[in-house]
Amino acid sequence: MPDQMPKSPQLAPLKITCTSSDCTNNLHCFKATRKMKGSGEAGKCRTCGAQLVEWARVHRRDLADATYTFSALRFELIRHHFWHIPLSERAVRYALRKGRNGLRTSAERQIRRLVGPATPYRDGTQTPRETSPKANAIHYAQHATASCCRKCVEEWHGIPARRELTAEEVRYLSELAMLYLQERLPQLPDEGIKSDRKTRSPAAPARLSDGKVKLNGH
Repeated sequence: MPDQMPKSPQLAPLKITCTSSDCTNNLHCFKATRKMKGSGEAGKCRTCGAQLVEWARVHRRDLADATYTFSALRFELIRHHFWHIPLSERAVRYALRKGRNGLRTSAERQIRRLVGPATPYRDGTQTPRETSPKANAIHYAQHATASCCRKCVEEWHGIPARRELTAEEVRYLSELAMLYLQERLPQLPDEGIKSDRKTRSPAAPARLSDGKVKLNGH
């Protein structure tokens, strides 16, 4: 396993897809093609062939080992992108209104609805990207933790497609989303904050240089 973690280049949101890669910056794409699956090459970068992830370890779905899972996810360009771009103001305000406790409940509900069914509606496009006006904080977390569609869930978490997720699997993916949100919004209160959407709240987000969000006044 390489010691050097991926660099953090400036990324262009509209140009990055789930098959994008930037191997020179150690940012890859592990979405296997049919040919790769047929030849036993699944798990390697589809662009350069690098094998950087201990897939058996990630597929154990052990929350106690989430630090490794997150470091592995960051080797994939699309995941790295969502770990480093600033959350939109709408996404931050959504998180503020929910608070940690409300977000956990909403994360389970949203993940169950979007990727819980055996055959989700429009699988692969059901989770809004950061460019969508509908994207909330949990959507960012889903893309960052590979719980945005059943193909990503199968690839990264070893959960077979075309069957309904179990309650335990939904909870696992929800907890990964919460760990992401705790990292990105470290000062988020446990309880939600009511605010007037028509005016700028005293708790309006301030951007930090590393992509994290500081909640003013908290």
